[in-house]
Amino acid sequence: MGRNVLVVEDDSNIADLLRMYLEKEGYTVRIAGDGGKALEEFKREAPDLILLDIMLPVMDGWSVCSKIRETSRVPIIMLTARGEVFDRVSGLEMGADDYIVKPFEMKEVLARINAVLRRTELPETTQKKLVFDKLVINLDSYELLVDGQRVDTPPKELELLYHLASSPNRVYTRNQLLDEVWGFDYFGDSRTIDVHIKRLREKLENISSQWALKTVWGVGYKFEVQ
Repeated sequence: MGRNVLVVEDDSNIADLLRMYLEKEGYTVRIAGDGGKALEEFKREAPDLILLDIMLPVMDGWSVCSKIRETSRVPIIMLTARGEVFDRVSGLEMGADDYIVKPFEMKEVLARINAVLRRTELPETTQKKLVFDKLVINLDSYELLVDGQRVDTPPKELELLYHLASSPNRVYTRNQLLDEVWGFDYFGDSRTIDVHIKRLREKLENISSQWALKTVWGVGYKFEVQ
């Protein structure tokens, strides 16, 4: 049986189009036409991936994403007509793995699905916990511990910090981080990286003199270790 994809979309024409292409690629597809049904389908049988529209009846996509993230790390791709930077950042901050703006090409949707699934199928032997002075970044439990205290951190924010810290002192450009952490070009907009870095700095400021999130002006960012 193919991977199980839950499509949450109230436009029946778009939902049917997604079903047709995904089933042709070997996916098993379930459809939910509103946010409430989406949560019911998610609880009935956990999907391998969710395509989630934002503007939905009953409960919007942001609320559905937030509710699912309380218990699951299932990959979520937001699918919506909204294209403003604020909306994209909001979806990613709530734990979405990717964001596609309508109208879209099905080749792009399929490529994004494949990329997200590849990123989430890491080998079990892959190290997912990094420890520095007064800092623990744990992707097994999706926890950030700062000076022994758990700090609430959105998933993508934590993954960004983990990625930087896994290669100390290496400088990453914003586009490299978008490609390697989010897995896509993000429509050429790199401002979401700046937003995440700013919030991480607020949580990590003045914790230790042995490491720091540094800006390399004109290039990007690095996790600097003394």
